[in-house]
Amino acid sequence: MKVTLKILLTVAVFLLVYMCVKSITGPIEFNKEKEARDTEIIARLVDIRKVQIEYKNIHKTHAGSFADLEKFLNEEQLPFVIKEGVLTDEQLEKGMTEQQAVKEGLIRRDTLWMLAKDTLLGRGYDVANMRYVPAVPGNRIEFSMDTATLTSPTGYEIKVFECGVLFKDYLTEMDPQLRYNLIDKAEKQGKYAGIRVGSLDEVNNSAGNWENL
Repeated sequence: MKVTLKILLTVAVFLLVYMCVKSITGPIEFNKEKEARDTEIIARLVDIRKVQIEYKNIHKTHAGSFADLEKFLNEEQLPFVIKEGVLTDEQLEKGMTEQQAVKEGLIRRDTLWMLAKDTLLGRGYDVANMRYVPAVPGNRIEFSMDTATLTSPTGYEIKVFECGVLFKDYLTEMDPQLRYNLIDKAEKQGKYAGIRVGSLDEVNNSAGNWENL
C-alpha cells in the first residue's frame, strides 16, 4: 500500500512539474512558430499588394480574383527603364535637365517592355503559388481576397481591396487555447483576427494590419 502511494505521489509530482514547464514553454513555442509563419505570410501579402497597386494603375480597379492577377502577371507587359549615368552637380547647377542630357548623349535612358511578372516580382517567381498561404503544414490554404468601392465624405468613390488569412486557418493545428486567446483578443478589440493587407471597410492606402501595431 505504501509502495503504491509512493508511486502515485511520484507520478503526481512529475505531472505537476511537466504542467508547470509546459505552461511556460508552451506560449514561447507558440509565439515562435506563429512569428515564423507571420514573416512568410507578410512577405507574400506585400507581393500581392504590389501587384494589386500596379493592376489598379492600369485597369482603374483592383483585381477581384487571383485568376485575374495571374493573367495580368503572365500576359500583360509593363515598361522597364534602363538608366545609365546621372547628372553631375555641375550639370545640375547649370540647369541641365535629364531630358537634355539624354539628347546630348551624356546619359542613357532606354525603355523596355517586359512581362508584368518579371518587372514587379522578378524572373522565376511562382505566380501560380501566390494565392496560397505559405508556411502552413498539411493542406494548402488560399488567401481570401475581395474588392469594394467606398464613398468618401465628399462623395468621391475610392476603389479598395482586401487580402488576408485568419488565425483560425493558418494556426489550425497549434495549441487550441492559445489560438482561441489570440482570436478572442482581436475580436474584443474590434480588429481583424488574422493578417491582412488593405480593407473593405476603410480607406487605409492598402496598409497591412501588421503595420498598424
